[in-house]
Amino acid sequence: MTQKRILAISSGGGHWVELLRVRPAFAGHKVTWVTVRAAYRKDVDGDAFVVVPDATRWDKVALVRCAAKIFWTLLRTRPHVVISTGAAPGFFGLRIGKLFGAKTIWLDSIANVDELSMSGARVARHADLWLTQWEHLAAPSGPQFKGAVL
Repeated sequence: MTQKRILAISSGGGHWVELLRVRPAFAGHKVTWVTVRAAYRKDVDGDAFVVVPDATRWDKVALVRCAAKIFWTLLRTRPHVVISTGAAPGFFGLRIGKLFGAKTIWLDSIANVDELSMSGARVARHADLWLTQWEHLAAPSGPQFKGAVL
């Protein structure tokens, strides 16, 4: 198996926890973790780690700063694969990663029980693989259900 460069990106809280739960799938690959809290570095000791500004749709300046930092990170790491559990940092990671030719994977949050996340719905057409953790949210034209990480 050829070692891949993976950019694993998420915002904080539950998004980060869910991303860590798929970490075993990255064994044998070079992973760069991207998130919004420096304290999370301890969770991925030994792997590359980048902190980006936290951003919400209501703070346009923070969104631009977040997107710029992610662009720079993608430029430096040139990942083969970008995977995200959300939210805004993951959206930018997949959108920009696709422009760099990376394969992209969006794993919608387990918290979105009744409907898909706004970020997931917006980034879906840019994802090579779009997954939901709720079987009833899967659709032929929408996310696939392959199981849950919880």
